[in-house]
Amino acid sequence: MITRRDDGYEIATDPDRLDVDLLHHWLSTDTYWARGRSREKVEQSIGASLNFGVYDATGAQAAYARVVTDLTTFAWLCDVYVDRAHRGKGLGTWLATTVRDHLAPYGIRRALLATQDAHGVYAKAGFGPLPDPAHMMIMTFDR
Repeated sequence: MITRRDDGYEIATDPDRLDVDLLHHWLSTDTYWARGRSREKVEQSIGASLNFGVYDATGAQAAYARVVTDLTTFAWLCDVYVDRAHRGKGLGTWLATTVRDHLAPYGIRRALLATQDAHGVYAKAGFGPLPDPAHMMIMTFDR
């Protein structure tokens, strides 16, 4: 799947187009949720996910998101990152909206995500607070 904007940006789901070195750098050094993640873990997560790469008019990667899903009932949007040089251009909202539109035909009942600081971006794509967070539980594992 490829979708394009008039300004030359495009989103593609082909994992072979991903710049894994760049993704590892972004995630492991410039995020609060994946700081220190190994390249091996980044590669494993790409291989087990539906990936969305955003590319500028030159073909260079500008943003990324991945979805963990069974493509039937559930999806988890995660590792959303927009390169600092490309921020402020609406790429995050476009990316989240494209993910939503890509998942819609599957009839998935719910898609979740977690964010500390981008609620407004995701709200524009239709995400909102959990109606009853007390129903959610978490299990953590030692690293």
